Amino acid sequence: MHYSKLRISGDATSKLRSLRQRTGLTPNLLCRIALTMSLEEGPIGGALIPDEDGSEFNAYTLTGEYEAMFSAMLRFVEEGPNPTQSLANEELLARMRAHIHRGVGTLSVRAKSPADILRLVPAAG
Repeated sequence: MHYSKLRISGDATSKLRSLRQRTGLTPNLLCRIALTMSLEEGPIGGALIPDEDGSEFNAYTLTGEYEAMFSAMLRFVEEGPNPTQSLANEELLARMRAHIHRGVGTLSVRAKSPADILRLVPAAG
């Protein structure tokens, strides 16, 4: 998956501002958490793709050194373990935006404080 910039929805941007105030985490870290939470929920598939009226992130700012890992997880969730056909780059980016949108929505309900973020991480054991 190749991109230099990714613009998220206006709704997600608004919720990220609130989450940043409540948790103290930067929007890029919150987007990473939101993306993984949404990927855990399963594929977006043919769901409505959100607007691009919100914040714009550089690729490295959004995913950092883990771009390949996020891309692989997105492909696995959206294409399945044995894909017969790969999704086009534009479609993958649209689904990534949709996952961030869905994940930020979930995160905005669950995270009222920094401690709530820690509760989202399963205990190692």
